[in-house]
Amino acid sequence: MPLPGRWLTSLMLRSGGHSMMIDCGEGTQVAVKEKGWTFKPIDVICFTHYHADHISGLPGLLLTMGNADRREPVLMIGPRGLEKVVNALRCIAPELPFPILFHEISEKTDDITVGPFEIHAFRVNHNVICYGYTIKISRKGKFQVERAQALGIPVRCWNPLQKGNIVEYEGVTYTPDQVMGAPRKGLKVTYCTDTRPLPLIAEEARGADLFICEGMYGEKEKVDKAKEYKHMTFYEAANLAKEADPTAMWLTHYSPSLIFPENYMNNVRKIFPRAWAAKDGQSLELRFEEDETDNE
Repeated sequence: MPLPGRWLTSLMLRSGGHSMMIDCGEGTQVAVKEKGWTFKPIDVICFTHYHADHISGLPGLLLTMGNADRREPVLMIGPRGLEKVVNALRCIAPELPFPILFHEISEKTDDITVGPFEIHAFRVNHNVICYGYTIKISRKGKFQVERAQALGIPVRCWNPLQKGNIVEYEGVTYTPDQVMGAPRKGLKVTYCTDTRPLPLIAEEARGADLFICEGMYGEKEKVDKAKEYKHMTFYEAANLAKEADPTAMWLTHYSPSLIFPENYMNNVRKIFPRAWAAKDGQSLELRFEEDETDNE
């Protein structure tokens, strides 16, 4: 439930003028506004599952996006039943100036690319069908100027080749693999909430730049309650992070009885030192690794 200073679940990711959202709990609009961000460029909204604390903010968000004069389609991704659930919620937001597209997940995993975001859904273990998401942004290899010159490729062909296009010029066909180096390390965020711990979650979060994981309870004695309601304790989440070894882990999705999550973090960091108790409005800018010969 929402508390003073704590809204319900939502994550927003932004890259290159595109935005996506995972879950849209009550208060999401206020949280985005407080951050100084905008709703209009949201291309895709993913849902882990359809409990109210993860989707109840959607109708108001859609109305606000419509009032911002959005015309482009919005893609929604989620477990089976997505279209039915969203259309039921839209009884209070029936008129929108943009279409809604639906991608319902029916298998244990699914993959879809939207703009720069490579989205991988994986089923977790909650008391309803629920998915976690790994989001990647790939980074292509560097353009090899020396190789292009050695092959005699005209300079006017370099830019389209760098963009991944096949170029035909004066009867000769040039392909990107002739001039592009090996793909470089991209960015990776894994988001997982409302589940018991699973080996799959650690596999998904392995090497992530950021692993966002539910920590429903900080009190060790509430492990039985976590098992009953198919949630996780801070320490179960930390053990997943220890195995996955992400650059950082944020705990989130706290029980309303957990007023001061930071009080439990010393014990959590004994398991995984790079763990943080996330707060509303917390954000992180992820950047590509800088090459030794590249000042990008």
